Amino acid sequence: MSRRWQLAVAGFVLAIILWIVGIPWYVPVLLILAAAAVPIIGYMTLDSNQRARIRRIRRKQIGH
Repeated sequence: MSRRWQLAVAGFVLAIILWIVGIPWYVPVLLILAAAAVPIIGYMTLDSNQRARIRRIRRKQIGH
């Protein structure tokens, strides 16, 4: 399992645990949104050359 999937699963498990404990429903939802927003914001701050480089690296890892 990739590191990304491990973090995603951990975030969902943490959100479910917080929901079961009795934390208001919006706290786990905000936690999941924040976990998803950080890499998206990081990607959006890159300039076009850096994004193209990341896309090339991903394609090489996939095997294209």
